[in-house]
Amino acid sequence: MPHLHTLRHPTHRKHTVNHDKLFSRPLADIAGFKFDADVVAVFPDMIQRSVPGYETIIAMTGTLAGRYAQPQSTCYDLGCSLGASTLAMAQHIQVPDCSIVAIDNAPAMIEHCATILAHEQSDTAVELICADLLDSPINNASMVVLNFTLQFLSPEARSALMQRIYDALLPGGILILSEKIAFADAHLNQLMIELHHSFKRANGYSELEVAQKRSALENVLIPETLDQHRQRLNSVGFNSIDIWFQCFNFASLLAIK
Repeated sequence: MPHLHTLRHPTHRKHTVNHDKLFSRPLADIAGFKFDADVVAVFPDMIQRSVPGYETIIAMTGTLAGRYAQPQSTCYDLGCSLGASTLAMAQHIQVPDCSIVAIDNAPAMIEHCATILAHEQSDTAVELICADLLDSPINNASMVVLNFTLQFLSPEARSALMQRIYDALLPGGILILSEKIAFADAHLNQLMIELHHSFKRANGYSELEVAQKRSALENVLIPETLDQHRQRLNSVGFNSIDIWFQCFNFASLLAIK
């Protein structure tokens, strides 16, 4: 069942952040990565220490919402996790009758997100839904956010989702697409992987943790090149597309209808 939260005024409440130690011990059998209760418990620490520029992407998602959210429309956070993008948007939307729909298919993630939203405030109504975003309706959208979500979907399902997003966007509406990316040049691809691993080690992850996390994500997170993303966005109808952020093999694109 969807949960509806109406947030009233921005706050700066701090939440307890648990340290990510999920891959700190040798694992005999490394299962495919999934967003279960164990991951949810450490997710803020995990993503902060694993994704270069994550704070910037979230902050600028809010800034873009302040510019592009339209009256009497909906902003979507697809794959909302614990609601970081949702909260950033909610705190920047200034136009009347603009609400947010935040969707995630992980029950543990949605449950904890609801707890976080209950302690935050804004004038923007937020509907929190636990569902498969591939089956979720998207309508009357002025803004759609996919921050590190598309990479976890089957490549075969990505074009259809993008077409639905484009069709649902109002004229002047935007898509924010943030992804871990691959590079066609094998040497450059390997360099970016190694630089990302250096970033993780600098944030306190051990070689064992880096290696085991990479194994868990293999065939679960499937990155594509920027050219593949651009071609897909063009094919569904977007003409104004560009990268607004990149650090190593993490990037965020902006597409305007």
